[in-house]
Amino acid sequence: MSIETLYGTLAAASSTDQQQIQTGTSQLQNWERQPGFCTLLQSLFLDTSLPTEIRYLCIIQLKNAIDKYWRKTATGTIKKDEKDTIRLRCLESGLKEPDHRLAKQNALMVSKIVRYEYPHDWPDAFTSIVSQLRSASQFSTSPLQLTRALLILLEVIKELSTARIQRTRASLQSAASAVLQVLGRVYVEKVQMWVDFLRKGGNDEGGALESIDQSLLAIRVLRRLLIAGWESPNRHTEVQDIWNILSSHFGEMLSIVNNKTSPLHINVQRLIEKHLRQISKLHLSLARDRPAGFALLPSSTDLGFAYWNIISVFGGTFGTQTPNAPTQVMGDNGGADDEYVSIMEYLSLKGLLLLRACVKMVFNPAQSFKYQKGDDKEEKSRAKDLIKTTLLEENFVRTMMESLVTRFFVFRPRDLKEWEEEPEEWERREEGEGDIWEFSTRSCAEKLFLDLMINFKSLLTQPLLHVFAEVANLQSTDILLKDSIYGAVGISAAVLEQTLDFNIFLISTLGPEVQIQGPQYNILRRRAAIMLGQWLPVKEGLNRPLVYQIFQHLLDKEDPSNDQVVRVTAGRQLKNVIDPFEFTVEPFEPYASAILNRLMALIQEVELGDTKMVLLNTIGAIVTKMEHHITPFADQILSMLPPLWDQAGEEYLMKQSILGILSALITSLKQSSKRYHPLVLPLIHSSVEPASPTSVYLLEDAMDLWSTILSQTPAPISTELVSLAQNLFPMFATASDSLRKALEISELYILLSPHDMLASAPAILNPLVPLLQNLKREAQGVILGIAELLIQSALLTGGLDALTQLTSHLVYSPGSTALLPSILSGLSSTHTAHQTTGPKRRQPPLDPLVETDHLTILSRLALTSPALFVQAVRASVPDSDVEGTMKWLLTEWLGHVDNIGHPERKKLVCLGLTSLLSTGEDWILSRLQELMGVWMEVVAEVCEDGSDCLVWREEDGDEGETAVDERRRELAFKDPVHTIDIKGFVREHLQGAVTASGGSEAFQMRWVGDVDQDVLVEFGKLGIF
Repeated sequence: MSIETLYGTLAAASSTDQQQIQTGTSQLQNWERQPGFCTLLQSLFLDTSLPTEIRYLCIIQLKNAIDKYWRKTATGTIKKDEKDTIRLRCLESGLKEPDHRLAKQNALMVSKIVRYEYPHDWPDAFTSIVSQLRSASQFSTSPLQLTRALLILLEVIKELSTARIQRTRASLQSAASAVLQVLGRVYVEKVQMWVDFLRKGGNDEGGALESIDQSLLAIRVLRRLLIAGWESPNRHTEVQDIWNILSSHFGEMLSIVNNKTSPLHINVQRLIEKHLRQISKLHLSLARDRPAGFALLPSSTDLGFAYWNIISVFGGTFGTQTPNAPTQVMGDNGGADDEYVSIMEYLSLKGLLLLRACVKMVFNPAQSFKYQKGDDKEEKSRAKDLIKTTLLEENFVRTMMESLVTRFFVFRPRDLKEWEEEPEEWERREEGEGDIWEFSTRSCAEKLFLDLMINFKSLLTQPLLHVFAEVANLQSTDILLKDSIYGAVGISAAVLEQTLDFNIFLISTLGPEVQIQGPQYNILRRRAAIMLGQWLPVKEGLNRPLVYQIFQHLLDKEDPSNDQVVRVTAGRQLKNVIDPFEFTVEPFEPYASAILNRLMALIQEVELGDTKMVLLNTIGAIVTKMEHHITPFADQILSMLPPLWDQAGEEYLMKQSILGILSALITSLKQSSKRYHPLVLPLIHSSVEPASPTSVYLLEDAMDLWSTILSQTPAPISTELVSLAQNLFPMFATASDSLRKALEISELYILLSPHDMLASAPAILNPLVPLLQNLKREAQGVILGIAELLIQSALLTGGLDALTQLTSHLVYSPGSTALLPSILSGLSSTHTAHQTTGPKRRQPPLDPLVETDHLTILSRLALTSPALFVQAVRASVPDSDVEGTMKWLLTEWLGHVDNIGHPERKKLVCLGLTSLLSTGEDWILSRLQELMGVWMEVVAEVCEDGSDCLVWREEDGDEGETAVDERRRELAFKDPVHTIDIKGFVREHLQGAVTASGGSEAFQMRWVGDVDQDVLVEFGKLGIF
């Protein structure tokens, strides 16, 4: 590979011809690991005579290669001599690069190298960068070099500060002071230059503009350095000094941009505002990430008051902004690429967030303060006390609460205009969840208000209730003020629920108010729905019939005051009203029909997928809570879902909601849901089919619905439902997250349609056997439980013939180990481990509970047909004689009985062992003493007053029993464990063994004579033999 060949490949990769792009890109990937590739890329990048597109592709390829192959442990790592060359040239090239895009990528590359190399392999990295920065700042003949040095430093600090490894962050902290010394001086000098120009004027306008760009870049670096460079910034003089300077600059720059008498050019204005944004980000980041350091830095509480002054000034105009003002979207790039936001609103938002961080410092210190060393604990205590006593004093807290409610909770003309023009989008944005509140002034004000109400409850409750009492009447007609105060009372519902009689307000004021027609009363109706959604979950004993009547009214499209925002909000909030535990069907039932009809009509009316999904979730909650009372509305709900499914397309969250509603409906309708299978089964099939692209998104929800349908479907089940089971078997082979649910569904199929599942036994069992060694104990138990259920079902549905057929599948599996050989292999290894003792003792491969499951399978086979069992053992261990196999197997089997804690399992194992007496083989009769020990233990455990407590009399099921519960109950009552009396069974098989041995005397001489006399005496007390 020569530099000319590489250039040609890069030219192809950056051309407009798709074939050349693919060929060139593929060749570059093939060369990535070749020695010298990165050096050649850098050489081409350094050649400024080449086209910019080629150079850009060079630096991108180089940056990516460094990311992949610079680590010493990487496969194909870059050689040391090549690293040295790249490192030597990267700084110099970055400082002289005229193109900003190329310089940016080079700086990113340098940052990655520093992260890997500093301080061990590149100990002078920061020294070199700082030296270049100092040199560039002292000689003003090369302003580009200073800008590029700041850019490199910015990317390096960003890279190191985001590292998860503490060692990397510690490396940055060790160099922080040296960097700050030079960087702080550069920042101060450049700010002073453009501030002097703005105040005094001059001829060097270009130099001033250049200085403002450089100071902005410097403050961006400073912001990250001050956060990541010191764990406790308050302890360092140099940090305190720059903090004081930044605080002074903050006030000075704010006065410059707010000076209406000498307006600035718009570009200069924006650049200064970007400085303010960076400083405010620093304030907020310190308050959140270094709370003690923030609180103990000079004048930090004054900073809180300064932000509140900004908030108060902005709050004075918040509700009077013009309707055509742009939507305020807060970005995170210092305003560089974000839709413009006024600087006062931006700083007000940051101030609200900062004040909220201060409240958390005092009242949620565990979430704010991360370190608990000796000095840290003392500083944490001082910081809390300082913020609480100096900033969060009572008068200031009361002032904040009042201003937040009266200034920031009110709707602006712009909000009302958007309400009218884009109702769905506006409603969705207002009800936004997650961290979106951090980018909305009103939402952030609401969060701060709630923090104040929770932590200053005794101080703020009465003032809020007083102003609430003034407006909570039908005579008060200031709708916007009333809405803001109602909003405050709704937000603080959990705080006020013991002091405000909301029921009286609901009956006397809120109920009548939602009936009033008039301008802006739609605002109050929306607020009523939100208030009810906030109060119903926290306040018991409210007049629920009136609440349901209000929601029925708010969802009425015929009422002109119920615009789309009102109705969608009511639909959204109704879920919060329905969800609480105290919900009962009877008060809601009279309103259910109208509410459901209006919700379904609203779903058809709205266009946004998110809104449809919210309303579907509300319907799902109603379906779940109403249980079988939903039956009259089932047809209507279900007829709505298929069109919605088709409309959803690739909006899989909506399809998940639809599947959830169907699952709730099937549960509520129980066995009568069978008539909806033709509608529901195709949806399941399309969602779980292995080749379907939707299975990635919908598999879990579709399997939940599938399981619900099987649980509620009475036997016999339809052919369509049976054929759906074919989609289960591929899931067994993959052992994915859906395996457990697939096993659960398989169990349901076996219970409901045993004939069909027995025919598919190989498809069920063969993929599961290889998983037994790798799954957790619980999953192994589920797999063996399915095998046990198949054995039970075979015996009940087809008798011995069906069991014989199933046993052949348990023994033989083409191309892999079958279940029974796998069980015997596991038991053999466990037996071998149990024979070891002392230091060489080996850990048995089978957990005791899993071993019980293994022996349960053997016990069921032995109990059903001892001869078939022996035949199966012989076939499963073809290289060993049956006698030798049974000898070690019985040793393990008999020895494990004491470890079985479940009485039913213990009895089943005992029955299986006892049934082997009918074989008359020496290998079982010679274990008579051990068998007697087992019989005595089991009889003592399961018998009371001489009768077997595990023998059940068949009873009717419960009223709420599902179809599969009924099948399980029937199977349990037919289980030999619950039909066979243990003492009678032992007596019968002992008598059979006596007869087969030639009579009592022969039996006594050959077998009983070897039994210990004490064991015989104790066994005789049972009265069995």
